[in-house]
Amino acid sequence: MEPHLRDPGRTAWALPCLLLLALPGVDAQARQGFTLQQPQLTQMVTAGEMLTLSCTTSGIAGPGPVMWLKGWGSGNKTVYNQNNENAFPRVRRAMRESDTDFTIRIVNIQPEDMGTYYCVKFVKGDTGDDEVFLRGNGTEVSVQAKPSPPLVSGPEQRERPGEPVPFTCTTGGFFPDKIEVKWFKNNNPVGAQPPQVKEWKMKTYNMSSTAVLTLQKDDVRSQLICEVKHSTLPAPLHGRYQLSKILRVPPSVEVRAEPSPVEVNKTVTFSCLVREFYPDKVSVSWLENGTEMKVQNVSLPRKLPQGLFELRSQVEVQAMEEKNRSTITCIVVHDAQAPVNSSALLWISNPTQGGLGSGFQMDKEDMLIYIVVGVVCTVLALLVAAILYLIRTKQIKGKSSPSARLHEPEKSSEATTQESDPNNLTYADLNFEKERKSIRRMVEMSQQSEYACIQTNQAPNGDDNLTYADLDMVHLSKAPKRPAPRPEEAGSEYASVQITRK
Repeated sequence: MEPHLRDPGRTAWALPCLLLLALPGVDAQARQGFTLQQPQLTQMVTAGEMLTLSCTTSGIAGPGPVMWLKGWGSGNKTVYNQNNENAFPRVRRAMRESDTDFTIRIVNIQPEDMGTYYCVKFVKGDTGDDEVFLRGNGTEVSVQAKPSPPLVSGPEQRERPGEPVPFTCTTGGFFPDKIEVKWFKNNNPVGAQPPQVKEWKMKTYNMSSTAVLTLQKDDVRSQLICEVKHSTLPAPLHGRYQLSKILRVPPSVEVRAEPSPVEVNKTVTFSCLVREFYPDKVSVSWLENGTEMKVQNVSLPRKLPQGLFELRSQVEVQAMEEKNRSTITCIVVHDAQAPVNSSALLWISNPTQGGLGSGFQMDKEDMLIYIVVGVVCTVLALLVAAILYLIRTKQIKGKSSPSARLHEPEKSSEATTQESDPNNLTYADLNFEKERKSIRRMVEMSQQSEYACIQTNQAPNGDDNLTYADLDMVHLSKAPKRPAPRPEEAGSEYASVQITRK
């Protein structure tokens, strides 16, 4: 039963006087000689610690207990009663046997214990109930509550590198409400939104902070740190989150055939290289032209220095002729994700032909290289042939003496527009050395040669002294029509030749 509080609105100094006048049976001298001291006006304590509230009395006030009340008025709560000490397990008297010292200690103080505490002397009233005789001035108690250890949470599913991922840091049960939060990836600061602080039950507060981080391939060994600072903390609190919990790095898959191509009835080994993946949950299977194969050599994932994994799986295939160009496929399922596959062809060479088979495995880059090399070699061969041809031609020219070169005039649009020669003739003028030689006809020609050699000797006795020239005029340009040349004297050094144009 809570004690009856009379005149709760009056101040503490006025209550003793009113109560003394109202209570018969206590002489005035005794009433005036009783005192109650509650010296502490404020007390601050950290949650979980012990709170000490001091109260002493002196003089005689009549029968009745001393109590401690939290709050005053209709909402008060009894936290200690001298007549029933065992009813309050968290409260202990500092001097249990004393009749004048009513100092109490409250263990494991909590934020809900905040409030004003009064030490009150009660006496028996006319009705037999305990009535307030005298109370202390009250002690206002503030409880500082430390924030709980920060908890960092991430997404429920794993995320790939390059994806922005939100993380949340929460803490609660702290008082006062001022709190500071910082984020770090390893030792590097990470930007975050301002913390959201909300009042919670029992006069405490909760905090939530969010940071968005873009994952990287090498974050397997990285950690995200939430740092919390509060006035109740001698040092900051840290919440940590290993990024490996939510990181997924898909593997790269490559199939190689060694050797390739392979002779008939030989064995070729296909290797499936599964590189740089995380986590290590992976399965490998093989298909030959869509049909599942038995795998005999599957290695366990090997951990790389950066925390990623790699794996090698091998399968052997006998190179029978009917299996030529068969497709061997490696299928990799990583961490229950969609399958990833890679394929290679089985190439069989034909020993009887000494070839590599009809399908040597070659990628586009290798093919381009071979084409470029072939073109370069062909061009070089043609250049060498042209050089040899020119050298041979010069040697042949050097052996012919005397010689005369027919110089082809520059072709122009004027030459092509000239009227055709009615006689359909092309003229060539030849100059010969002055030395007379005996007449001897010697012609060295090809069907399309640009050169004509004329050798002259001493003319024989007779009136007809002629020099002959055989010319192939395929490459000579047409000349404008001109009068027929004047006959020259026998043995002339100048010769004019008219040749019918083909």
